[in-house]
Order: sequence, then C-alpha cells, then structure tokens
Amino acid sequence: KRQSLLDTLAEAMSEVMPKAMKKGITVTVSCPEETELIHDRRWTVEAVFNLLDNAVKYTDQGGKIKIDVNQGQFYTKINISDTGRGIAAEHLNKIFQRFYREPEAEGEEGIGLGLHLAKEIIELEKGYISVASVVGEGTTFSVYLLNEPDSTVPKRSD
Repeated sequence: KRQSLLDTLAEAMSEVMPKAMKKGITVTVSCPEETELIHDRRWTVEAVFNLLDNAVKYTDQGGKIKIDVNQGQFYTKINISDTGRGIAAEHLNKIFQRFYREPEAEGEEGIGLGLHLAKEIIELEKGYISVASVVGEGTTFSVYLLNEPDSTVPKRSD
C-alpha cells in the first residue's frame, strides 16, 4: 500500500542502530518526509535492514553510513553508502548469490543470505538493486523501488 518511505527506513534503522552506536558509526538519513510510494513495509524493512546490517558489520569503528533518497519519475532511489572496507571488483558479480561470502568476510557473523534475500525482496516488489564499491573506501548499494505499480514503466537495460 502507499505509505511513508521515511517510516520504513526508520524501522529498518532502529534494528541496526545499537550495533552502529557500539562501533561509533555515524548514520545519517536524507529523505524528504513527504516521500511516499507503494511498497510492502515488512519486506522492504527486511531488505533495507540487511543492507544496513552489512554496512555496520563491514565498517570500522568511527565510520559513516549515509542513506540518501531521491524520487524520480518512475522509481525512488535509495542509496545506502558506507565508509567500510569495500568489495573487490572480482567479487561484485557474486555477492547476491545465496550463501556467497567473500574470503575477506571470514570471522564476521553471517551465512551469506542477507544480500541474496535483499535482492529477492526488491525484485518481488518490481524494483532492482545495484552496487558500486572501492576497496578501502566503501560501498554504495542503490535500491530502486517503483513509485506506482504500473506495468508501463520502461524496462531497465543492463
């Protein structure tokens, strides 16, 4: 149903904030209060939580996580950026696979389902997710959700 994206983001953030605060990570959000779109809050919270949880997990003490929302004509784009360790280019095409974990992720909690689940959820909502990363500088996951459930939206070209 049509609902506030800011409320959805706040719910996802509430679950990761204790870990972020423990590591001294600053989390900022830039989302216009009036941003509404049709989405399933429970599942969107789960997808965003998984992205934020990874951001906290792979960002060192005192790092930063930033959530930026921009509403376009067809999609609303949610960027989740961190100042974490980054993901090597050769691993980027594998990170959404079920149970995949980077060799560098050894020692961190998790079994390799979070990104896979996030991608599945977003795609079931007729959206998509992309990633850009630089080792040693950080990662940005971009989630695109439809503003309206309209089948006339131009298809994404990869």
